[in-house]
Amino acid sequence: MAKRNLFLLMIMSLIASLLLIGCSASQESNTGKKDKLEDISIMLDWYPNAVHSAIYYAKEKGFFEEEGLNVKIEMPADTNDPLKLAATGKVDLAISYQTQLIVSRGEGIPVVSLGAFVRHSLDGIMYKKPNGIAVPKDLEGKTVGYPSTSVSEAILATMVDHDGGDMSKVKVTDVGWDLMPALATDNVDAIIGAYINHELVLLRKEGYEVEMMNPSDYGVPDSYELIIVSGEKTLKKKRAAFEKFWRALSKGHEAVKQNPEAGLQVLLDHENESFPLDKEVETESLNILLPLMDDDGVPFGYQEEAMWQDVINWLFETKILKEKIEPTEAFENVTSN
Repeated sequence: MAKRNLFLLMIMSLIASLLLIGCSASQESNTGKKDKLEDISIMLDWYPNAVHSAIYYAKEKGFFEEEGLNVKIEMPADTNDPLKLAATGKVDLAISYQTQLIVSRGEGIPVVSLGAFVRHSLDGIMYKKPNGIAVPKDLEGKTVGYPSTSVSEAILATMVDHDGGDMSKVKVTDVGWDLMPALATDNVDAIIGAYINHELVLLRKEGYEVEMMNPSDYGVPDSYELIIVSGEKTLKKKRAAFEKFWRALSKGHEAVKQNPEAGLQVLLDHENESFPLDKEVETESLNILLPLMDDDGVPFGYQEEAMWQDVINWLFETKILKEKIEPTEAFENVTSN
């Protein structure tokens, strides 16, 4: 009997040892897999909001990890930081604006767009309906608030001129980024530099009757509002990783399109404490954004040379760009057509 008990004890001890070895091997395997992930950093253009849903969804659901990437999402201290930090290699990727990248390249800053994140303009002239404004020409004799950017001034002037108005009769005042308060309190009659997916949604929620004029209806070329950029040197080193990033991001974008509510919830779970999100506002924002992030016949993010050339020509004609640049130097597609 004693021998039998001893034999059973030896068997149980052997099984326990095998289980421990198996667990250890599994932990080493998982650790090894994590160690093999390539680190990639991306800086947002602003605090996390609806437009970033696909990024957070792809990270939360492991799409980046499936591509062998460990993606770190960073917030900028200033809206001008993302492009600068990408140019110097302080971050691998950054979300920026097509017009800003073109102007930067004109100044010799070595940044390249890798993909169109939002394919159409979000900016425009916003106004209260009771202010007697319906078209750009109606801004004669009115005051327009803007955030002290040359691109905003150029959009406004182009729209007024295209509509047959006299820009010299329009008063432009710098209100910084206090665009919404300026319009809400009637300090100005209209604003330029506000977005259809943010300020328009917020002002309407607060009960203001506001409308927006689309710049592309009045002589301003449509543009890739948001793009994902990298520095030239970083692109040379990490192009393969960026192609993987875009595959995972595309998967995240498609998932958010199929189930916007689930996609938005992931974003809300990662809201920045300093910038709490309003679910109702972000839901409406995402509904506006999703149709503007895709075009029929091209993959998510694909950039067309004609779009870059049109915006370059316009920036040169409005004297924002001192010398024309080659569009093919400003962008590379990390997704294929």
